[in-house]
Amino acid sequence: MRDETSFCRICNAMCGIVVTVDDEQRVQRVRGDDAHPLSRGYTCPKGRAIGTFHHDPRRLDRPEIRGEVVGWDHALDDIAALVRATIEANGPDSIGMYLASGSAFDTNGRRAAERFLRMLGSAQKYTAATIDTPSKPLVAELVGGWSGLTPVWDHERSSLFLLVGSNPLVSHGHSNAMPDPIVRLREHKARGGELWVIDPRRTETARLADRHLAPVPSTDHLVLAHLVREILRDGADHSYLEDHVDPAALRVLTQTVEPCTREMVAAASTVDAEDLDALVDAVRRAGRVSALTGTGVSMGKHANITEWMLWALHIVTGSYDRPGGMWFNPGYLLQLDTREWTASDGLPGPGPASRPLLPRRFDEYPCAGLVPEIEAGNLRVLFVVGGNPICALPGEARLRAALASLDALIVLDVVRTDTTELATHILPAAGQLERADLPWLLDAYQLAVATQYTPAVVPLGAERRAMWHTFASLGERLGVEVLPRSMSLADATDETLLEQITSRSRGGVAEVFAARSGTVHSGAVFGWVHERVLDHGRWRIAPAPLVEQFTAALAEHHERPDSTSLRLIPQRQLRKMNSQLRDIGDRTDQVLVHAHPQAVGELIDGDTVVVESPFGSAIGVLHTDASLAPRAVSIPHGWHTTNVCALTDTDAEVDPYSGMVWQSGIPVTVRRA
Repeated sequence: MRDETSFCRICNAMCGIVVTVDDEQRVQRVRGDDAHPLSRGYTCPKGRAIGTFHHDPRRLDRPEIRGEVVGWDHALDDIAALVRATIEANGPDSIGMYLASGSAFDTNGRRAAERFLRMLGSAQKYTAATIDTPSKPLVAELVGGWSGLTPVWDHERSSLFLLVGSNPLVSHGHSNAMPDPIVRLREHKARGGELWVIDPRRTETARLADRHLAPVPSTDHLVLAHLVREILRDGADHSYLEDHVDPAALRVLTQTVEPCTREMVAAASTVDAEDLDALVDAVRRAGRVSALTGTGVSMGKHANITEWMLWALHIVTGSYDRPGGMWFNPGYLLQLDTREWTASDGLPGPGPASRPLLPRRFDEYPCAGLVPEIEAGNLRVLFVVGGNPICALPGEARLRAALASLDALIVLDVVRTDTTELATHILPAAGQLERADLPWLLDAYQLAVATQYTPAVVPLGAERRAMWHTFASLGERLGVEVLPRSMSLADATDETLLEQITSRSRGGVAEVFAARSGTVHSGAVFGWVHERVLDHGRWRIAPAPLVEQFTAALAEHHERPDSTSLRLIPQRQLRKMNSQLRDIGDRTDQVLVHAHPQAVGELIDGDTVVVESPFGSAIGVLHTDASLAPRAVSIPHGWHTTNVCALTDTDAEVDPYSGMVWQSGIPVTVRRA
């Protein structure tokens, strides 16, 4: 038996772990690493299940072509020939790639995959970011000038922490990492800090909060707009605003939120007016605020304007890039605070040929364009890297038909999924315990300027290969350079590739590789965004697209007030991450419905029910849940039978600025099957 120190690569928290391995290279136990400076010995049920997942009988062991096991050379030669012939016949944009959440936790694999597609000359890049979170980089770009600005909770100094549609006790953070969430939130409260939650469900985090407001789904933007309105009247940091906001833009913001009065917002959101007053008073007491949204906001129709109102709240209280509010992690590896920045104008590029009005942002097309591109015959070969789009992308039926029509669907993954069932080619990838790694893509999400290196804990099993090696091998066959110029495939290893990153980091190769439980450069740092990123040190507090969207949403509410329909909301689950780990524990597909007469009628727990939206239907088992607001229906993401993606559509309700398909706040009905 031996113990190996590593870190978990299932969610953004990336907790430190200790893996016990026996003499047969089988994982016997996974526990938290007490020496890890951020997770401090904590790990959740997902992390503790890594060993079970590693030895899952569904693990992919050998390459396959149309269901037949083949050798690696055969598989790679066949794929290379297909790619070459497709490009010659249809151009490089006939090759596409979907980079899913799993690829975000494989630094070498993700970098090689992106470079492979880029060197082919294809613009057909799609990622999981446009499924559930494009509002965050969009608002960051429009307000701050750069899409990569990620606000982080100043957990050591904040006096008010507000969570909107976020449940970190289960999710461990969305665009912020929150390892050891219960203890961290209790530490915040023990220092005298207040914790407020705005969510249609009384979540696990809400139960820990000082106050919980439960608005009708899709009205969070009104609650936050009211908060901004009242703080602008009494409580704003006017000295800060004079220095960092254009007066004309501030007047536009003031005019935009003016209709969001106490009476109007209370009636629209069903939040008691007294509770709205109490939240305003809490912000005034605190002065500076720390606030975050989660998928409860970011997957909804009003995601952009809700996120904007949260940014506006931070700016009018002088809370961004300042102690006691939110800071922007420049990254241990990325060192963003050492770079020179030019503010982006926020204008998108054109969408794909079949949907040119979709916005191209962040060097990728939104996932709403994937199915139309396949249906139009523009996209002929698709690589799926570390994900299960059948249970992630909108419009399940159309997606299945589109994927089945491709000339080639090439899936690189660690286990069989709903998507591998449709694949023409399956390439088995190294699991997280079988490769060396660093948290490169999520470097700026952490609660400190910190990083961690891990070597492989166990050798590669069966005939699996590291994803970077697979793409480099394909690159050699196609004559495109995937590896750094100084490196050949014969000489490259996990470690030599990671050295390319750590050599440009704050600590250098030796320091990073030696710190087996991670290394912290510093805690929160302040000021670099004002000094280096903001155009002339000023926030663009009232971007025209967001003002337009907010005004339209307000008009829609006044014209068609909705007081009766049920609304779909997302929900995270403790023992799985999207569809990952779904099949190694409790496999019960549940539709969670609040036990309110208007919601369930004569239905009872255990009934098989049909949930219907304007776009489709899903079947599940009813579980009445008193934590949900009366008009909220929750279906957790990532299930097979009760697939929430069947309730959405690629063409309908697509946000014009982010390209995201509306997936939360959808009107639904529930009936007995």
